[in-house]
Amino acid sequence: MTTFVEGPVRASVPATSANLGPGFDSLGLALSMRDELVAEVVASGLEVEVTGAGADAVSRDESHLVVRAMRAAFDLMGAQPSGLRLSCANVVPHARGLGSSSAAIVAGVVLARGLVAGGALLADDEALFRLAARIEGHPDNVAPAFYGGFTISGRDEDGEFYSVGSPVDPRIQVVVFVPPTGVSTEVARGLLPAEVPHADAAADAGRTALLVAALAGKPEHLLRATRDYLHQQYRRPAMPGSLDLVDRLRADGLPALVSGAGPTVLAFTDAAGADRLLARCPDGWVSHRLEVETAGARLS
Repeated sequence: MTTFVEGPVRASVPATSANLGPGFDSLGLALSMRDELVAEVVASGLEVEVTGAGADAVSRDESHLVVRAMRAAFDLMGAQPSGLRLSCANVVPHARGLGSSSAAIVAGVVLARGLVAGGALLADDEALFRLAARIEGHPDNVAPAFYGGFTISGRDEDGEFYSVGSPVDPRIQVVVFVPPTGVSTEVARGLLPAEVPHADAAADAGRTALLVAALAGKPEHLLRATRDYLHQQYRRPAMPGSLDLVDRLRADGLPALVSGAGPTVLAFTDAAGADRLLARCPDGWVSHRLEVETAGARLS
């Protein structure tokens, strides 16, 4: 018989940036900005408390994304508690291309496993990652949120998701520029064409391969490696300010790109260049100097 642990379980999950320019739906990077959550099994009912990012917009019922992910993970383990209490302290901005939905999903599956006695025996890391990717629909943000670091992920012909970690040069830092208004992933994806020229696809594949090498230890190639051919320009109508900023930064030799589906702009830098980059934040936007987060979702 499945039993639940007594008392609260705490989870911490990082923000993520997907695509990183050319690596559409395949590359993802964990960043040092984390949501903190606490969950506990109670006698009955559902209590959801949310503070921070998205607190004025997200639901407090069974449709809450963390709760939905928890329910799916409990089903995977063959156990549904009679009641739940959940508290979310959100730091990752919503609808900004920094992986807020993946952070919620990963937090939910990790919390659920932590609340089940012997949960790691019922659902190992690969099973939880695949569940989270199925809920999200694609693994590019889920993989770094779950595992941390830099990940290359995708989906096999049989429908199973996979993720492989790759190293990141410790000199590399990140600055993100977050605009005041968001863009939904659905809107951003809706602007993409069904087909692209073969030459663009080939060029993008080459830049994606170069980006893996550049992040691993050849950061002098990051500007060339972050050139995208598949998605960013098509999305300009939804985020003209973001693409204008990317163009200005890249014209000055800075490897800038749209984070995920946007509209946040991410630029790679080092310790010496981070402060200069921060000074280029547009009026009304918010900038953050971040590290590459080597740790993914964790319990405490």
